[in-house]
Amino acid sequence: MRVAIAEDSAILRDGFVALLTDRGHEVVAAVGDGDALRGAVRSLRPDVCVVDIRMPPSFTDEGLRAAVAVRREHPGIGVLVFSQYVETRYVDELLAGSPTGVGYLLKDRVADVREFVAALTRVASGGTALDPEVVAQLLGASRRRDALAALTPREREVLEQMAAGLSNAGIAEALVISDRAVEKHIANVFIKFGLAPSETDNRRVLAVLRHLQS
Repeated sequence: MRVAIAEDSAILRDGFVALLTDRGHEVVAAVGDGDALRGAVRSLRPDVCVVDIRMPPSFTDEGLRAAVAVRREHPGIGVLVFSQYVETRYVDELLAGSPTGVGYLLKDRVADVREFVAALTRVASGGTALDPEVVAQLLGASRRRDALAALTPREREVLEQMAAGLSNAGIAEALVISDRAVEKHIANVFIKFGLAPSETDNRRVLAVLRHLQS
């Protein structure tokens, strides 16, 4: 394999180079940020890229956005996201179209070098390698988005006011609707979010958390 690596930690970057080179693969680029990765892919055309998520300058999601760009600009090149974190914001785009030649593994859950290299080889040849924890969180995020999308505009407004900490009376005043209408909208939110009555859980808080997570 011809591999490009994007990892901001110099120690990890050198470790990737060593373990892949020792196994007969060619590391054509080892860079520390997303822009450098995109440049290396354009000029060197590797078979597969290994990309961390949090890289300079903001150490948030630069790596994942670079991975999405590589997939979009060079669909024949495999991309393996390898990170400590599950970031669902751009993963739909990463998997868009044909979900082949793509992987997302968590560093803390890969205990065997052979397992990692096998996953990288699979991605390079057009296969997939997705950690079950990543899949579980993606499904959870998708369900939350679907539930939020099912709300009417007024129900969404009521939920936003709940998130701001307003009581039912406060929501009624802010939206210029009756207290009864507020109660009806909140009940509909609970139903659409699948929040059944409970003696131990505060459905209002849970609904707000769902809103924030979505």
